[in-house]
Order: sequence, then C-alpha cells, then structure tokens
Amino acid sequence: MTTKLLSEAHRVVIKIGSALLVDDADGTVHRAWLTALAGDIAAMKARGQEVILVSSGAIAVGRRHLGLGNRALKLDEKQAAAATGQIRLAHAYQEVLDQYDITVAQVLVTLQDTENRRRYLNARGTLGAILRLGGVPLINENDTVATDEIRFGDNDRLAARVAAMVSADILVLLSDVDGLYTANPDANAEARHVPEVKDITPQIEAMAGDSGSMVGSGGMVTKLAAAKICLHNGCAMAIMKGTENAPLTRLLNGAQATWFKPSLTPARARKRWIAGALQPTGKVILDAGAVTALQAGNSLLPIGVRHIVGHFDKGDAVVIENHAGQELGRGLSAYSSRDAAKIIGRKSTQFEALLGYRGRDELVHRDDMALISVKR
Repeated sequence: MTTKLLSEAHRVVIKIGSALLVDDADGTVHRAWLTALAGDIAAMKARGQEVILVSSGAIAVGRRHLGLGNRALKLDEKQAAAATGQIRLAHAYQEVLDQYDITVAQVLVTLQDTENRRRYLNARGTLGAILRLGGVPLINENDTVATDEIRFGDNDRLAARVAAMVSADILVLLSDVDGLYTANPDANAEARHVPEVKDITPQIEAMAGDSGSMVGSGGMVTKLAAAKICLHNGCAMAIMKGTENAPLTRLLNGAQATWFKPSLTPARARKRWIAGALQPTGKVILDAGAVTALQAGNSLLPIGVRHIVGHFDKGDAVVIENHAGQELGRGLSAYSSRDAAKIIGRKSTQFEALLGYRGRDELVHRDDMALISVKR
C-alpha cells in the first residue's frame, strides 16, 4: 500500500512549489496554507520522522519587494530578488514551525555542492547534524552566487539530489498537478492518471510532453528527471497536488498521486554506488581490531589504521584492506591522505592538536562504506 511508504519512512524530503506558497498577484506568502503544512510536519516529527524542506518562492517574493513587476528578469535581478525573498521566506517558515517548537535551519546549495565529493560530504554532514539535533533543514538553490553553468534551474531536481545526498526514503513533490497522466488531461479527454511507476521508460517520458506543452520544461519533464535520480538512489517519490491545506495528511489518507517505487533501498543503492561507480585513489590498511569493528557494523576510526597508501583528498574513494592485503571494501574518506597520515593510530581527542582543527571522529563513516568481505 503506497500510503505505508510515507507513514513508515524515516527520512522524508518535501519539495514545495512556488505557486503553492506565494500569491502570484502580490508576492505575499500563503500563510494559512503554510500554517497547515507546519501542522503536517509537526505530526510527522511526532511519529519520529525526519523532515527536510526544499522550498521554491524566494524570487517570487523578492521581486515584488524590489518593484521588479512581472517582466522577465536578468540573472543579476533574479539573484537580487532571491536574496531579498529568502529572508522573508525563511522567516515565514520559522514563524509557523515555532508554534510547534520546531527549529528551522536554512541551507543554500548549488549544483556543485552535490557533484563535488568534498562539498557533498560537507553538505551531507551538515544536514545530518541538523536532523540529529531535531531541526528541519530548509533548502533552496543559492541563486545569489550560482551562475547558469552551476545552476539546477529547477527545484524538482534539486530536491532529488538532496534526497539522494541524505539517503532519504521518500521525496514528495507538492505541485499544482496530482501526478503523471498518459497525456495532457486539459487537452485530451482520454488521458488517464498513472498511479505507479517503477521504471522511467521512453513511454513514460513521452507522457510528460515537450518543452512547449503545459507540462513541459519546469513541469512534468523536470519531475520525471527528479524521479530518475530518486529511483537510481533507492528513494521513492510521489507527485501530488498540494493546493489544498494539509497536503501530507491528505497523501497519508490516500489522496491521488503518482508514486515512483525503486527496486533498492537508499542504503543499498548508496553502497552499490560506492562499491562500483567510484575510482579509488588510495588505500587504508587496518589492524585486526579495526577489522573486527567493521565486522560489527561500526565506522572506521583512525586509531585502527596502520598505514595510508597513495594520495587522496577529502571525499575521495579509498580501498580498505586488512593487514594481509585483502580488500575488505571501499569508502569515502573524511580526511585527505595528508591529514589522515597525521591522525592514524591516534584517539579523536588528539585530532585538534595534530591537525589544527577538530574534524570528524571517523576516517570512513559506516554510511560511506561498502564492505565486500570482512575476515580477520
């Protein structure tokens, strides 16, 4: 049952479309709708779920305050509008969630933050810390610094990249449409709603229309692009109409939507990516105690590493070997080889004195590791 996907999910990313959040006429925030959404989020957190928000609307809000009207904006004008609107949007989210004693943390990202492994690990670590401390990250593209070459251009794909980054169980796209149809339902009376998709086939892509259609670029096309990212990373995705109040409660109660269901869990998909899709640039050689720790499902700590081989940067993939040279798995290093060499065999309490900064306790976190075979 698709509603169980949402009720049983541990980590949920929710993308809010601009049309739902901002009045197109005067650029004001739909406070009643946002207040009801805050109630949804509070109910999810009460069930023990972690929530991340990816919100559009900053440019729509900011352009009104800067008197830019409805005309097409130049890049620098969009960036100025985004800078103005982000403050007001974040404040609106803070006000409605503060009623439930929920802390909001604004995080602005660019495409490069999800593609560069070092920045990817930093962003993943920051989001993980916010969630661990009980906060709700509020994410948008960093329009004030992003140029065309490093932009997502739409928040559907941004939300999907964020969902993949944090190994979310579900991405919910709150939109002005209730899902995917076999054709444009406004133009074709024979169009049928598609309740479930397990693979993005050419036939499915054809249903989205082209860039000139009502559901073209910026519409269903980008939503299917987001679904591809999610399915590849083991994350389920739902497209639903979010115009009515409390959309997540309605989705939980069976509101019409299109569900995209992956064949893998987020954890398995991430492990597969680490194990097979990345080219290792170095090695770490473990002692017997560290091998035992990995076998028990723990992270790799520097104190259990005998030697560092090769040159690698923070976020690069490394091969993990036992003292006999047997490959145990692969993982993403939280330190460069230069810094790792300074702290191997040492306790975490010594890191700051050795490095000049207090880094992570783990050299390779268990979530960033794919083991092949662990033998002593």
